[in-house]
Amino acid sequence: MGKMENPDGVGKVGNLICGDVIWLYIKVKEDQKTGKRKIVDLKFQTFGCVVAIAVSSIITTLAKGKTLEEALKITKDDVLKMSGKLPLIKVHCSILADDALHESIFDYLFKNKLPIPKELQERHKKIQKHLKIIEERYKEYVNLEKKILEK
Repeated sequence: MGKMENPDGVGKVGNLICGDVIWLYIKVKEDQKTGKRKIVDLKFQTFGCVVAIAVSSIITTLAKGKTLEEALKITKDDVLKMSGKLPLIKVHCSILADDALHESIFDYLFKNKLPIPKELQERHKKIQKHLKIIEERYKEYVNLEKKILEK
């Protein structure tokens, strides 16, 4: 856990309902034998509940050592299996961790001008839309808080 120095890809995601936010950092190396790109290291910073922190850690375990193609196949169900029985109200955290992984891979592919699968492009658009709403709500909250403190 923690911030990674010079990451190759960064995924930032948030949940509109609970306000959890995950930053997932990846390091990618090209395998000299196969030419495939592998995730060799991951770190995360999570602002959220205990479950959000736990699934952030789980996603790093699931993705480390995987090729980008293999990592893109990881789903919320894989995260849920490793997390055990979560209360239904916390299942969204597994989606958040999965989204963070996909966003970090999108960021890596984009920065390196590599082909981005259409499904990943669509997912990225949806995630960015939600993140923008969260950031707007946060600004509204900060402005409201300032007004209250000025009184």
